Amino acid sequence: MSGMALTVAIMDNILESRELQVERKHFFIEFRENDRGRFLKITEEAHGRRNSVIIPSTGLEEFGQHLRQLLSNFLLPAEKN
Repeated sequence: MSGMALTVAIMDNILESRELQVERKHFFIEFRENDRGRFLKITEEAHGRRNSVIIPSTGLEEFGQHLRQLLSNFLLPAEKN
């Protein structure tokens, strides 16, 4: 098999998921688990294309803190309700 990479499929189990639509974008927020650990996967689907961000469970608390702070600092008072 010279020149060919061997790909191993890692099966993910979805532990919890949510979906939401904002304007023309559809978001999937999934807490998943596989042999390598638990993680949060956020997928955006718009115009037939998907983009994903994966955050390992070890970084979720810090990620959440930064997200809450950004929202607190930049949302207008009317948007916070």
